[in-house]
Amino acid sequence: MADSLKYCPIYAPVLGSIGIASAIIFSSLGAAYGTAKAGLGIINVSITRPDLMMRSAMPVIMAGILALYGVVVDAIILTSILLGGCNNCSGAMHLGSGLLVGFSGLAAGIAIGIVGDAGVRGVAQQPRVFVGMVLILIFAEVLGIYGFFLGIMMSHVGTKGMGCSNA
Repeated sequence: MADSLKYCPIYAPVLGSIGIASAIIFSSLGAAYGTAKAGLGIINVSITRPDLMMRSAMPVIMAGILALYGVVVDAIILTSILLGGCNNCSGAMHLGSGLLVGFSGLAAGIAIGIVGDAGVRGVAQQPRVFVGMVLILIFAEVLGIYGFFLGIMMSHVGTKGMGCSNA
């Protein structure tokens, strides 16, 4: 019993569970903020220019993808907790992975919401602004993608115990 606790401390799965919660909570908050903020701009533009409603939906779609990043990393962390066992640093790596994905999704959601709101209003006044808005939205989405890929790598390192000693 003492040897199993030495190599799998009781707090490791708890830290991993906090990482799971952090990833989905913060990435969903980012997606919700981006959807709400850009949605307000879409509704305001649609009152005067209903023909632009579907074209203006791009920021809302991009914001919704952010929550998906959190769900995927949650599934990876949960699978590794349930099937992969644990070591001295797996819990900390899973916590870090969840926080990384969650906070990068939150930051990307805020950026997408602000750019989406202003961009949709700008497109209503000058349609040539659309390409610029899309480029800026892509740069904002990349923030979430960076966190997603690094979160996957961190959760994989936590699963394999690379760089962690059990002694």
